[in-house]
Parts: sequence; C-alpha cells; structure tokens
Amino acid sequence: MSRDRPRPGARVVVDDVGHGFPGPEGRLEVLDGLRLDVAPGEFVALVGPSGCGKSTLLRLLAELEHPDRGVALVEGRAAYQPQRDALLPWRRALDNATLGAEVRGVPAAVARRDAADLLERFGLAGFERAWPSQLSGGMRQRLALLRTFLTPAEALLLDEPLGALDAITRRAFQQWLEEVWLADRRTVVLVTHDVEEALLLADRVVVLSGRPARAVVEVPNPAPRPRPPTVVTDPAFVARKAALLEALDRASVSGPRPDGAFRAAGTRPPDRPATRGAPPGGGRRAGRRRGPRPPGPRPSPRRRR
Repeated sequence: MSRDRPRPGARVVVDDVGHGFPGPEGRLEVLDGLRLDVAPGEFVALVGPSGCGKSTLLRLLAELEHPDRGVALVEGRAAYQPQRDALLPWRRALDNATLGAEVRGVPAAVARRDAADLLERFGLAGFERAWPSQLSGGMRQRLALLRTFLTPAEALLLDEPLGALDAITRRAFQQWLEEVWLADRRTVVLVTHDVEEALLLADRVVVLSGRPARAVVEVPNPAPRPRPPTVVTDPAFVARKAALLEALDRASVSGPRPDGAFRAAGTRPPDRPATRGAPPGGGRRAGRRRGPRPPGPRPSPRRRR
C-alpha cells in the first residue's frame, strides 16, 4: 500500500447538529440536536429507521453539505463512500479504483500498483480494463469500496458499503473489512441497516431515532477481535442484538398523528383506505358513471367485422 496511508485515525465530532431540507409542505427537519463523539481509531456503526438522516450525517461529515446549526467535523482527512457506487463511466475499472488516491496526490503509478495488488482480493482480477457498464452491481460496489480504501484518509465514512453484495460475498467482506481496520486503525463511521453486521464490525453501535434524528441509544460492543462468523451464536452477542432490535423498535416512532398520538413507522394512518392504491369511494375508479342507469333502451353491442 502507499506510504501516504495515514495512521492513526482521526476524531469525529458531531455537536448539537440540526439540518433540514425544503419539502412540499414546508421545511423538513432531518437532524435535530444530534451529538456523537468518535475517538481516533474507533469503529462506530449507525443504525436507525429508514430515512432518519444517517446518510445526511455522513454527507455533513464529508463536507458535501454544511449543517444548519451545530458542528459536524472530522479532525483530519475523510474518505466517503455513498450508497451508490458513483463510478465514472469514462474511466476503466483500474482507473476508477485509483481516482481517490490520485486526487489526494498519490502518484498515478503508485496508486495503480496498490490497486492492482488488491484486485484479486476484491474479486475483480481480470476486469482491470472493464468499463463500469460491463460490471455487475456487486462488482461495481466492490470497486467503489476499493477506491475508498485506497484514498489516503484518517477516517472512513461508509454508507452501506456492503449492501449490494450477495450473502456469501458480504460475509467474506465483513471479515476482510475487520482485518483491514485492525491493520491500520483508521476511524470508521459505518451506516448499515443490518444489526448483525453492526455488531460484527463495530466497537460501538449508535441507534438514531426517527426523523428528525437524535442519538437515543448506544450499545458498547466489547467482543474480542478478530470476530469469527460463529460469534453470532454467542449468548452475549445474541443479547446485544436483542437490545439493539428493541431499541430500533422504539426508535421507529415516526412522528405525531393528527390526534396527537404517535404511531410506529410503517403503520397505516387511521384515515388511509385499507386497500393499497385504492382511490376514495371504496376502490372505484374516478370518472366512471356509478348509480342507477338512465331510462331508455340499452345500446346494442357493436359487432366485430
């Protein structure tokens, strides 16, 4: 690997962050009073209801956006991997892998050598000159992950980096990700919807509430490393997983109902029709005549010629 790879990791500070976006009915608040402190070299996973602002937080830490209030800061350089692979269609696979390193000033020859050393590990050997359009979804995701790890940075901001991988490949990459982290101890903030993955990889798992998000529960994860796949059957692991799932159930409260009560995310408001997609009026399509037929003879059906 390039000697420009920094060590150790950087501290990540999120202090009283609030952020929102324009919505169809006014401003939509996504984060509200969010606080998070990640120590240098710590591996922290974020879980929470879909749409609660986890990806927004990573974008703020990557300085792609600025918070409306509060502080979102990486005390060093960060490499950010979004949910989408964001590969450049006019660069071949090897050149996409080296892009982040080249932008950070690593000589192209060094970046290409480092990438070539890892292509087989990432299941991309033989595809060095492939265009992104010639790669499967899982291969594109692995290539994006390779690009992120080759980028010199003290902190990695990973937004569901393994989400597009099949179960077998995903388990292998979870083990690989832990091995790499143990080797260089860069700070990692990982967004995932997989509670088991969070516990396999992280030192600490933070549960965010429904929108607008706050950190509501932190679950320390002192399981010894490296963590073999069989750790998922350990009673302590099972207990921590149960605690996280319970916290997620509580965090899934999405907001006030018209009657002032709260409802769980994913449940149907009481005034919504029971039939999915049915328009008002018991599911009948608008525009059709309903009710008694006017008097007079019925028109005869047209004959086909």
